[in-house]
Amino acid sequence: MSTEKETGKPKSGRDRIILIAIAAVCVAVYFLVPQVNAFINSIFVMFASGDFTVVKDWVASYGPYAAAISFFLMIFQSIAAPLPAFLITFANANLFGWWQGAILSWSSAMAGAAVCFFIARILGRDVVVKLTSNKALKSIDDFFAKHGRNAILIARLLPFISFDIVSYAAGLTSMSFWSFFVATGIGQLPATIVYSYVGGMLTGGAKYFVTALLILFALSALIVLLRQLYTERQKGKAVREDSYRIDDQK
Repeated sequence: MSTEKETGKPKSGRDRIILIAIAAVCVAVYFLVPQVNAFINSIFVMFASGDFTVVKDWVASYGPYAAAISFFLMIFQSIAAPLPAFLITFANANLFGWWQGAILSWSSAMAGAAVCFFIARILGRDVVVKLTSNKALKSIDDFFAKHGRNAILIARLLPFISFDIVSYAAGLTSMSFWSFFVATGIGQLPATIVYSYVGGMLTGGAKYFVTALLILFALSALIVLLRQLYTERQKGKAVREDSYRIDDQK
């Protein structure tokens, strides 16, 4: 998988102009419309609380529009990485039931991933660095280089790797959108189901249970990664042995 440095500059032309114009309008609305300013600021305050019940109550306050607000919230947090998406997933499960919440969380996360991918593809690395950080982006670049075609799927299975930064980084490579989208959909599904199932059972006194479950899930994903690394190392060792054997025959 090649990075943007290998494939050239970000796309130019109509798509780039349209996206920049949309961003400019959004910024202008934020600063010029008090209601929008207060709405966006309340989102940051809500996430800063780190409490899924605060998120749940905030989403629930929109009544019949709660699902739509949650969908928007997931896309917003994707763009404004690295806000904690799992708080939204917990809230969705608590509000709508675990499987309905899982569908809402998974579909909105997929939409957020697509938005990040195209922002990166159209606007390029300089903009992505400003939205994330150069250090974080470099670590994902290295991860992609190490795992190649399976990098997206593996990254989605590991809850300690930023979902949003992976989406941005993927947009800077030469991979097709649909390859990225399918790998994201498959890889994100287990985490969404687990988080939603747990979120449906959460109460104010369940913090230790949640922490333990997330640690268990992270360790399980780490085992998958280590197994992948071991398999790749064994393949590399076999290739080297074959090479030595050919050299000896010469």
